[in-house]
Amino acid sequence: MTNAQQYVIRGGIEGRERLRILSQVMHEASHSLLDRLELREGMRCLDAGCGGGDMTTELARRVGPTGKAIGIDRDQVKLEIASQEARDQNLNNVEYLATDINEACKSQEFDVVYARFLLTHLSDPLKMLRSFYDCLRPGGCIAVEDIDFSGHVSYPESPAFKRYQEFYCTVARRKGCEPDIGPRLPRLLKESGFSEVQVSIVQPVALKGEAKLISPITLENIAPAVLAEGLASEEEIDQLVRELYEFAADESTLASVPRIFQTWGRRPDTVSVA
Repeated sequence: MTNAQQYVIRGGIEGRERLRILSQVMHEASHSLLDRLELREGMRCLDAGCGGGDMTTELARRVGPTGKAIGIDRDQVKLEIASQEARDQNLNNVEYLATDINEACKSQEFDVVYARFLLTHLSDPLKMLRSFYDCLRPGGCIAVEDIDFSGHVSYPESPAFKRYQEFYCTVARRKGCEPDIGPRLPRLLKESGFSEVQVSIVQPVALKGEAKLISPITLENIAPAVLAEGLASEEEIDQLVRELYEFAADESTLASVPRIFQTWGRRPDTVSVA
């Protein structure tokens, strides 16, 4: 992937397990977004920043055996796990590449480009979107999901929850990332040349279950970055993690994942001439 800073969230096996839970929480919302794209048999799809590959395999199912879904990510461990899971599901139209977006597009064009929780980690998201534009066929679709991290919901108010949000946003910004990129997405797509741009907001929220576990699990995964930035001691982080798990276990409390903006559009079929 190009123009990426060091990711805030831990990768590898631990990161994959967090993404597995997040994918389950996002299942309904993300699948609804794919429904809007009207995927057809034989299409070629790119899942950029595919992580654990959950959406790559979903794209592969939707375009059938004559289509193809390629997932790219820089985390080789996650890609190895994703490749094995695709084989276990007997999906032969999936390919995972640890490569740069431009390298992946050198000799091929795509009908669909999809990216979930990628642009927030980039120092230049507009450059990435222009690369997506270049690798789409005329008339091809783009769909992006990304966070507005300040838009969490918790009730009653939890000091541990607030502290966790502060840690994440501070570390992300220090690394050149944009934790609240969600509201910018429609404009970014338009500036990249996409047309028919549309937007929606989703926010899984729960009294119990996996949506409430995202916060403590994410804090565990960003702990090395928080420590490296000198924002907290290991003891404070451990205490906050315990409090967040206790909050999640209490079915009288309510918690959400960050507010998530879904934006989609098309590469125009033709270029207008002034």
